[in-house]
Amino acid sequence: MNKCLIAGLIGSCFALPALAQTSVQIYGIADAGVLWQKGGPTKIVSGGADGSRIGFKGTEEIGNGYKAIFNLEARIELDTGTQQPTLINDNRGLYLERGLNALDRFSPAIAPGLRAALYQPGAPAVNQERALFDRTAMVGLVTPVGAVLLGRMYTPGYEVFAAADAFESGMVGNWGHVTGGTAGFTALGADIRSQESIQYRIAHPSGFGGSLMYGARGSGYLGRYNKFRGGAITYKANGFDLGLGYNHGYDQQNRPSLRTLTVGGSYTMDAFKFFAGFHSQRNKNSVLIADYLGAWDQRIAPALNAAPVAVRTAARDTFEGIMRANTLQDANSYQLGAHYKIGSGRIMASFAHQNDRTVSNSDADMFALAYDHFLSKRTDVYVAGSLIKNDNAAQYSPGTAGSPGGFTRTPGEDGRAFQIGVRHRF
Repeated sequence: MNKCLIAGLIGSCFALPALAQTSVQIYGIADAGVLWQKGGPTKIVSGGADGSRIGFKGTEEIGNGYKAIFNLEARIELDTGTQQPTLINDNRGLYLERGLNALDRFSPAIAPGLRAALYQPGAPAVNQERALFDRTAMVGLVTPVGAVLLGRMYTPGYEVFAAADAFESGMVGNWGHVTGGTAGFTALGADIRSQESIQYRIAHPSGFGGSLMYGARGSGYLGRYNKFRGGAITYKANGFDLGLGYNHGYDQQNRPSLRTLTVGGSYTMDAFKFFAGFHSQRNKNSVLIADYLGAWDQRIAPALNAAPVAVRTAARDTFEGIMRANTLQDANSYQLGAHYKIGSGRIMASFAHQNDRTVSNSDADMFALAYDHFLSKRTDVYVAGSLIKNDNAAQYSPGTAGSPGGFTRTPGEDGRAFQIGVRHRF
Protein backbone atom coordinates (compact mmCIF):
# COMPACT_ATOMS: atom_id res chain seq x y z
CA MET A 1 0.00 0.00 0.00
CA ASN A 2 2.81 2.36 0.90
CA LYS A 3 4.58 1.55 -2.38
CA CYS A 4 1.42 2.36 -4.33
CA LEU A 5 1.04 5.67 -2.49
CA ILE A 6 4.65 6.68 -3.19
CA ALA A 7 4.31 5.76 -6.87
CA GLY A 8 1.12 7.78 -7.11
CA LEU A 9 2.75 10.85 -5.57
CA ILE A 10 5.70 10.66 -7.96
CA GLY A 11 3.38 10.29 -10.92
CA SER A 12 1.24 13.26 -9.92
CA CYS A 13 4.28 15.50 -9.34
CA PHE A 14 6.16 14.77 -12.53
CA ALA A 15 3.44 13.45 -14.86
CA LEU A 16 5.71 10.73 -16.19
CA PRO A 17 4.92 9.74 -19.80
CA ALA A 18 4.54 6.11 -20.67
CA LEU A 19 7.68 6.12 -22.80
CA ALA A 20 10.41 8.63 -21.82
CA GLN A 21 12.83 9.81 -24.51
CA THR A 22 16.36 8.72 -23.66
CA SER A 23 19.65 9.67 -25.31
CA VAL A 24 23.12 8.30 -24.45
CA GLN A 25 26.28 9.49 -26.19
CA ILE A 26 29.84 8.17 -26.20
CA TYR A 27 32.35 10.92 -26.94
CA GLY A 28 36.00 11.74 -26.45
CA ILE A 29 39.21 13.46 -27.49
CA ALA A 30 42.39 11.78 -28.69
CA ASP A 31 45.23 14.32 -28.53
CA ALA A 32 48.96 13.62 -28.70
CA GLY A 33 52.14 15.20 -29.96
CA VAL A 34 55.82 15.90 -29.38
CA LEU A 35 57.01 18.37 -26.74
CA TRP A 36 60.45 19.91 -26.32
CA GLN A 37 61.07 21.58 -22.97
CA LYS A 38 64.17 23.47 -21.86
CA GLY A 39 65.80 21.53 -19.04
CA GLY A 40 63.52 18.57 -19.66
CA PRO A 41 63.16 15.70 -22.10
CA THR A 42 61.87 15.75 -25.65
CA LYS A 43 58.99 13.31 -25.45
CA ILE A 44 55.67 12.10 -26.77
CA VAL A 45 52.91 13.66 -24.67
CA SER A 46 49.19 13.08 -24.40
CA GLY A 47 46.75 15.95 -24.14
CA GLY A 48 48.77 18.68 -25.79
CA ALA A 49 45.87 21.01 -26.56
CA ASP A 50 43.09 19.11 -24.78
CA GLY A 51 43.30 16.37 -22.19
CA SER A 52 42.66 13.04 -23.93
CA ARG A 53 39.50 11.42 -22.61
CA ILE A 54 36.55 9.14 -23.18
CA GLY A 55 33.14 10.06 -21.84
CA PHE A 56 29.56 8.96 -21.55
CA LYS A 57 26.68 11.37 -21.18
CA GLY A 58 22.96 10.94 -21.36
CA THR A 59 19.62 12.62 -20.95
CA GLU A 60 16.10 11.42 -20.36
CA GLU A 61 13.12 13.67 -21.04
CA ILE A 62 10.82 13.16 -18.07
CA GLY A 63 8.16 15.68 -19.03
CA ASN A 64 6.85 19.05 -17.87
CA GLY A 65 10.26 20.64 -18.41
CA TYR A 66 12.14 18.05 -16.35
CA LYS A 67 15.14 16.12 -17.62
CA ALA A 68 17.48 13.59 -15.97
CA ILE A 69 21.13 13.83 -17.00
CA PHE A 70 24.45 12.14 -16.27
CA ASN A 71 28.08 12.53 -17.32
CA LEU A 72 31.01 10.16 -16.75
CA GLU A 73 34.39 11.20 -18.18
CA ALA A 74 37.66 9.30 -17.82
CA ARG A 75 41.20 10.56 -18.37
CA ILE A 76 43.33 8.63 -20.89
CA GLU A 77 47.06 9.12 -21.42
CA LEU A 78 47.73 8.16 -25.04
CA ASP A 79 51.50 7.96 -24.53
CA THR A 80 51.27 5.30 -21.80
CA GLY A 81 47.66 4.08 -21.75
CA THR A 82 47.38 4.98 -18.06
CA GLN A 83 45.19 7.52 -16.25
CA GLN A 84 47.92 9.21 -14.18
CA PRO A 85 50.19 11.69 -15.97
CA THR A 86 53.44 12.73 -14.34
CA LEU A 87 55.26 16.04 -14.50
CA ILE A 88 56.91 16.66 -17.86
CA ASN A 89 60.35 16.69 -16.20
CA ASP A 90 61.97 15.34 -13.02
CA ASN A 91 63.63 18.59 -11.93
CA ARG A 92 63.48 19.28 -8.21
CA GLY A 93 60.93 21.78 -6.98
CA LEU A 94 63.17 23.54 -4.48
CA TYR A 95 60.30 25.53 -2.93
CA LEU A 96 59.67 22.80 -0.31
CA GLU A 97 63.31 22.66 0.73
CA ARG A 98 63.64 26.30 1.66
CA GLY A 99 64.49 26.75 5.33
CA LEU A 100 65.11 23.08 6.13
CA ASN A 101 68.58 23.89 7.45
CA ALA A 102 66.86 25.36 10.51
CA LEU A 103 66.39 21.74 11.61
CA ASP A 104 70.17 21.18 11.86
CA ARG A 105 70.11 22.30 15.48
CA PHE A 106 68.08 19.17 16.29
CA SER A 107 70.06 16.78 14.09
CA PRO A 108 72.20 17.28 10.96
CA ALA A 109 70.59 14.18 9.42
CA ILE A 110 67.04 15.58 9.39
CA ALA A 111 67.28 17.96 6.41
CA PRO A 112 68.89 15.40 4.03
CA GLY A 113 66.27 12.82 5.04
CA LEU A 114 63.44 15.24 4.35
CA ARG A 115 64.87 16.27 0.99
CA ALA A 116 64.88 12.62 -0.04
CA ALA A 117 61.31 12.16 1.20
CA LEU A 118 59.96 15.28 -0.53
CA TYR A 119 61.56 14.58 -3.90
CA GLN A 120 59.61 11.86 -5.73
CA PRO A 121 60.47 11.82 -9.44
CA GLY A 122 57.97 9.99 -11.60
CA ALA A 123 55.14 10.27 -9.06
CA PRO A 124 51.63 10.92 -10.44
CA ALA A 125 51.00 14.64 -10.82
CA VAL A 126 47.30 14.31 -11.60
CA ASN A 127 44.62 11.86 -10.44
CA GLN A 128 46.52 10.71 -7.39
CA GLU A 129 43.30 9.04 -6.21
CA ARG A 130 43.49 6.66 -9.20
CA ALA A 131 39.85 7.44 -9.96
CA LEU A 132 38.34 5.84 -13.07
CA PHE A 133 36.22 8.89 -13.92
CA ASP A 134 38.61 11.53 -12.64
CA ARG A 135 37.51 14.27 -15.04
CA THR A 136 33.76 14.17 -14.31
CA ALA A 137 31.33 11.89 -12.50
CA MET A 138 27.93 13.52 -12.20
CA VAL A 139 24.19 12.87 -12.20
CA GLY A 140 21.52 15.55 -12.06
CA LEU A 141 18.02 16.78 -12.67
CA VAL A 142 17.19 19.71 -14.96
CA THR A 143 14.04 21.54 -13.92
CA PRO A 144 12.16 24.61 -15.22
CA VAL A 145 13.92 26.66 -12.52
CA GLY A 146 17.47 25.37 -12.90
CA ALA A 147 19.56 22.22 -12.67
CA VAL A 148 20.67 20.33 -9.56
CA LEU A 149 23.82 18.23 -10.03
CA LEU A 150 25.62 15.77 -7.74
CA GLY A 151 29.12 14.27 -7.90
CA ARG A 152 32.57 15.38 -9.10
CA MET A 153 32.39 18.47 -11.32
CA TYR A 154 34.27 21.54 -12.50
CA THR A 155 34.10 24.33 -9.93
CA PRO A 156 32.36 27.64 -10.69
CA GLY A 157 35.58 29.61 -10.25
CA TYR A 158 37.56 27.39 -12.61
CA GLU A 159 34.92 27.58 -15.33
CA VAL A 160 35.38 31.36 -15.37
CA PHE A 161 39.18 30.92 -15.34
CA ALA A 162 39.06 28.57 -18.34
CA ALA A 163 36.73 30.87 -20.31
CA ALA A 164 39.22 33.75 -19.89
CA ASP A 165 42.25 31.69 -21.02
CA ALA A 166 43.26 32.49 -24.61
CA PHE A 167 44.81 29.00 -24.87
CA GLU A 168 41.59 27.32 -23.67
CA SER A 169 43.40 25.59 -20.78
CA GLY A 170 45.70 23.83 -23.22
CA MET A 171 49.03 23.83 -25.03
CA VAL A 172 52.21 25.37 -23.65
CA GLY A 173 50.42 28.73 -23.34
CA ASN A 174 47.91 27.56 -20.72
CA TRP A 175 47.37 30.41 -18.22
CA GLY A 176 47.46 27.87 -15.40
CA HIS A 177 51.16 27.22 -16.03
CA VAL A 178 52.03 30.33 -13.99
CA THR A 179 49.28 30.37 -11.34
CA GLY A 180 50.42 27.49 -9.14
CA GLY A 181 52.27 29.66 -6.65
CA THR A 182 55.98 29.29 -5.92
CA ALA A 183 55.15 25.78 -4.75
CA GLY A 184 54.47 24.75 -8.34
CA PHE A 185 51.73 22.36 -9.34
CA THR A 186 51.51 20.65 -5.95
CA ALA A 187 50.05 23.86 -4.53
CA LEU A 188 47.22 24.43 -6.99
CA GLY A 189 46.38 28.00 -7.88
CA ALA A 190 42.74 27.05 -8.48
CA ASP A 191 40.44 24.18 -7.54
CA ILE A 192 39.72 22.73 -10.96
CA ARG A 193 37.14 20.20 -9.82
CA SER A 194 35.45 19.24 -6.59
CA GLN A 195 34.16 15.83 -5.61
CA GLU A 196 31.52 15.12 -2.95
CA SER A 197 29.68 18.19 -4.22
CA ILE A 198 26.23 19.47 -5.08
CA GLN A 199 25.71 22.24 -7.60
CA TYR A 200 22.80 24.40 -8.70
CA ARG A 201 22.96 26.00 -12.16
CA ILE A 202 20.65 28.36 -13.98
CA ALA A 203 20.72 29.95 -17.45
CA HIS A 204 18.35 32.68 -18.68
CA PRO A 205 17.49 33.23 -22.37
CA SER A 206 18.94 36.73 -22.06
CA GLY A 207 22.41 35.19 -21.65
CA PHE A 208 22.76 35.65 -17.90
CA GLY A 209 23.44 32.58 -15.78
CA GLY A 210 24.92 31.45 -12.53
CA SER A 211 25.97 28.53 -10.38
CA LEU A 212 26.38 27.67 -6.72
CA MET A 213 28.41 24.71 -5.43
CA TYR A 214 28.80 23.20 -1.98
CA GLY A 215 31.20 20.39 -1.14
CA ALA A 216 30.96 18.24 1.97
CA ARG A 217 33.82 16.58 3.88
CA GLY A 218 36.20 15.00 1.37
CA SER A 219 35.49 17.60 -1.31
CA GLY A 220 37.90 19.63 -3.43
CA TYR A 221 40.19 18.62 -6.27
CA LEU A 222 42.18 16.17 -4.13
CA GLY A 223 39.32 15.29 -1.79
CA ARG A 224 41.08 16.89 1.20
CA TYR A 225 38.68 19.68 2.15
CA ASN A 226 36.48 19.68 5.20
CA LYS A 227 34.07 21.73 3.07
CA PHE A 228 34.07 23.70 -0.15
CA ARG A 229 32.02 26.64 -1.44
CA GLY A 230 31.87 28.22 -4.87
CA GLY A 231 29.72 30.42 -7.05
CA ALA A 232 29.72 32.22 -10.38
CA ILE A 233 27.73 34.77 -12.37
CA THR A 234 28.04 34.58 -16.17
CA TYR A 235 26.86 36.32 -19.31
CA LYS A 236 27.01 34.51 -22.68
CA ALA A 237 25.38 36.46 -25.50
CA ASN A 238 26.08 39.02 -28.25
CA GLY A 239 29.64 37.78 -28.73
CA PHE A 240 30.47 37.93 -25.02
CA ASP A 241 31.43 35.04 -22.73
CA LEU A 242 32.05 36.72 -19.37
CA GLY A 243 32.04 35.61 -15.77
CA LEU A 244 32.84 36.31 -12.15
CA GLY A 245 33.74 33.23 -10.08
CA TYR A 246 34.66 32.58 -6.47
CA ASN A 247 35.95 29.39 -4.82
CA HIS A 248 36.78 28.80 -1.16
CA GLY A 249 37.98 25.59 0.45
CA TYR A 250 38.54 24.72 4.11
CA ASP A 251 41.32 22.39 5.30
CA GLN A 252 41.01 19.25 7.40
CA GLN A 253 40.73 21.33 10.60
CA ASN A 254 38.07 23.56 8.95
CA ARG A 255 40.47 26.50 8.63
CA PRO A 256 40.24 28.71 5.50
CA SER A 257 42.39 27.16 2.78
CA LEU A 258 42.67 28.05 -0.93
CA ARG A 259 40.47 31.02 -1.83
CA THR A 260 40.26 32.33 -5.40
CA LEU A 261 38.44 35.14 -7.18
CA THR A 262 38.40 35.17 -10.98
CA VAL A 263 36.86 37.64 -13.41
CA GLY A 264 37.14 37.75 -17.18
CA GLY A 265 36.16 36.08 -20.42
CA SER A 266 36.15 36.70 -24.15
CA TYR A 267 34.55 38.79 -26.89
CA THR A 268 34.21 37.63 -30.50
CA MET A 269 34.24 40.22 -33.28
CA ASP A 270 34.44 39.06 -36.89
CA ALA A 271 37.73 37.14 -37.32
CA PHE A 272 39.01 38.17 -33.90
CA LYS A 273 38.35 36.77 -30.44
CA PHE A 274 39.78 38.73 -27.53
CA PHE A 275 40.48 37.34 -24.04
CA ALA A 276 41.16 38.99 -20.70
CA GLY A 277 41.19 37.66 -17.15
CA PHE A 278 42.18 38.49 -13.59
CA HIS A 279 42.79 35.82 -10.94
CA SER A 280 43.47 36.24 -7.22
CA GLN A 281 44.63 33.32 -5.03
CA ARG A 282 45.17 33.16 -1.27
CA ASN A 283 46.03 30.17 0.92
CA LYS A 284 47.41 30.19 4.47
CA ASN A 285 46.42 26.61 5.34
CA SER A 286 47.33 24.21 2.55
CA VAL A 287 45.64 20.81 2.76
CA LEU A 288 49.01 19.30 1.78
CA ILE A 289 50.48 20.11 5.20
CA ALA A 290 48.99 16.83 6.46
CA ASP A 291 50.94 14.94 3.77
CA TYR A 292 54.23 16.58 4.73
CA LEU A 293 53.66 15.90 8.43
CA GLY A 294 52.90 12.30 7.51
CA ALA A 295 56.27 12.09 5.76
CA TRP A 296 57.89 13.43 8.94
CA ASP A 297 56.16 10.86 11.15
CA GLN A 298 57.21 7.99 8.87
CA ARG A 299 60.73 9.02 7.87
CA ILE A 300 62.09 11.29 10.61
CA ALA A 301 60.25 10.67 13.88
CA PRO A 302 61.60 7.10 14.38
CA ALA A 303 65.18 8.42 14.27
CA LEU A 304 64.37 10.90 17.06
CA ASN A 305 62.80 8.40 19.47
CA ALA A 306 65.78 8.64 21.83
CA ALA A 307 65.47 12.42 22.12
CA PRO A 308 63.42 14.04 24.93
CA VAL A 309 59.74 14.66 24.18
CA ALA A 310 60.27 18.42 24.25
CA VAL A 311 62.96 18.16 21.57
CA ARG A 312 60.85 15.91 19.36
CA THR A 313 57.87 18.26 19.66
CA ALA A 314 59.97 21.35 18.94
CA ALA A 315 61.54 19.72 15.87
CA ARG A 316 58.17 18.71 14.43
CA ASP A 317 56.68 22.15 15.13
CA THR A 318 59.65 23.79 13.41
CA PHE A 319 59.18 21.57 10.38
CA GLU A 320 55.46 22.36 10.23
CA GLY A 321 56.22 26.08 10.34
CA ILE A 322 58.67 25.71 7.44
CA MET A 323 56.12 23.82 5.34
CA ARG A 324 53.42 26.39 6.05
CA ALA A 325 55.74 29.17 4.90
CA ASN A 326 56.72 27.22 1.78
CA THR A 327 53.11 26.48 0.73
CA LEU A 328 51.75 29.97 1.47
CA GLN A 329 49.99 31.50 -1.51
CA ASP A 330 49.25 35.17 -2.00
CA ALA A 331 49.25 36.24 -5.64
CA ASN A 332 47.36 38.17 -8.31
CA SER A 333 47.54 37.17 -11.94
CA TYR A 334 46.19 38.41 -15.23
CA GLN A 335 46.21 37.29 -18.85
CA LEU A 336 45.55 39.08 -22.15
CA GLY A 337 45.23 37.23 -25.43
CA ALA A 338 43.58 36.93 -28.82
CA HIS A 339 42.67 34.56 -31.65
CA TYR A 340 42.63 35.52 -35.33
CA LYS A 341 40.95 33.27 -37.88
CA ILE A 342 42.89 32.86 -41.09
CA GLY A 343 41.65 30.38 -43.69
CA SER A 344 41.08 27.00 -42.06
CA GLY A 345 43.13 27.90 -39.01
CA ARG A 346 43.65 30.42 -36.27
CA ILE A 347 46.58 32.25 -34.71
CA MET A 348 46.60 32.27 -30.89
CA ALA A 349 48.68 34.63 -28.74
CA SER A 350 48.75 35.60 -25.08
CA PHE A 351 50.66 37.28 -22.29
CA ALA A 352 50.23 36.33 -18.63
CA HIS A 353 51.75 37.78 -15.47
CA GLN A 354 51.85 36.25 -12.00
CA ASN A 355 52.45 38.81 -9.23
CA ASP A 356 53.62 36.84 -6.20
CA ARG A 357 52.95 38.81 -3.01
CA THR A 358 54.76 36.46 -0.61
CA VAL A 359 58.18 37.21 0.90
CA SER A 360 60.01 35.47 -1.95
CA ASN A 361 58.40 37.82 -4.54
CA SER A 362 58.64 35.07 -7.15
CA ASP A 363 56.91 36.73 -10.11
CA ALA A 364 56.64 35.25 -13.58
CA ASP A 365 55.78 36.46 -17.10
CA MET A 366 54.61 34.07 -19.83
CA PHE A 367 54.56 34.80 -23.58
CA ALA A 368 52.89 32.28 -25.88
CA LEU A 369 52.14 31.94 -29.59
CA ALA A 370 50.44 29.15 -31.55
CA TYR A 371 48.87 28.20 -34.86
CA ASP A 372 45.95 25.77 -34.92
CA HIS A 373 44.89 24.35 -38.32
CA PHE A 374 41.61 22.50 -38.79
CA LEU A 375 41.81 19.61 -41.24
CA SER A 376 38.11 18.90 -40.68
CA LYS A 377 35.37 19.68 -38.16
CA ARG A 378 36.80 17.04 -35.82
CA THR A 379 40.54 17.02 -36.48
CA ASP A 380 43.16 19.74 -36.16
CA VAL A 381 46.94 20.01 -36.00
CA TYR A 382 48.73 22.64 -33.94
CA VAL A 383 52.14 24.08 -33.20
CA ALA A 384 52.85 26.26 -30.16
CA GLY A 385 55.70 27.80 -28.23
CA SER A 386 56.01 29.66 -24.94
CA LEU A 387 58.55 31.44 -22.79
CA ILE A 388 58.26 31.92 -19.02
CA LYS A 389 60.56 34.49 -17.40
CA ASN A 390 60.92 33.52 -13.73
CA ASP A 391 62.04 35.81 -10.93
CA ASN A 392 63.72 34.91 -7.64
CA ALA A 393 62.50 31.48 -6.40
CA ALA A 394 59.99 30.89 -9.23
CA GLN A 395 60.54 27.67 -11.20
CA TYR A 396 57.58 27.65 -13.60
CA SER A 397 58.06 25.47 -16.68
CA PRO A 398 55.48 25.19 -19.51
CA GLY A 399 53.42 22.02 -19.71
CA THR A 400 50.39 20.88 -21.71
CA ALA A 401 46.65 20.47 -21.15
CA GLY A 402 47.17 16.93 -19.90
CA SER A 403 50.46 17.13 -18.00
CA PRO A 404 51.91 19.84 -15.70
CA GLY A 405 55.26 21.18 -16.83
CA GLY A 406 57.18 20.55 -13.62
CA PHE A 407 60.05 22.88 -12.70
CA THR A 408 63.00 24.62 -14.26
CA ARG A 409 66.40 23.25 -13.22
CA THR A 410 67.16 26.21 -10.95
CA PRO A 411 65.08 28.99 -9.35
CA GLY A 412 64.85 32.10 -11.53
CA GLU A 413 65.80 30.23 -14.72
CA ASP A 414 63.59 30.86 -17.76
CA GLY A 415 61.19 28.12 -18.80
CA ARG A 416 60.69 27.38 -22.48
CA ALA A 417 58.71 24.81 -24.46
CA PHE A 418 57.73 24.02 -28.03
CA GLN A 419 55.14 21.50 -29.15
CA ILE A 420 53.49 20.07 -32.24
CA GLY A 421 50.47 17.79 -32.10
CA VAL A 422 47.22 16.48 -33.51
CA ARG A 423 43.79 16.43 -31.87
CA HIS A 424 40.77 14.39 -32.92
CA ARG A 425 37.32 14.74 -31.38
CA PHE A 426 34.78 11.93 -31.61
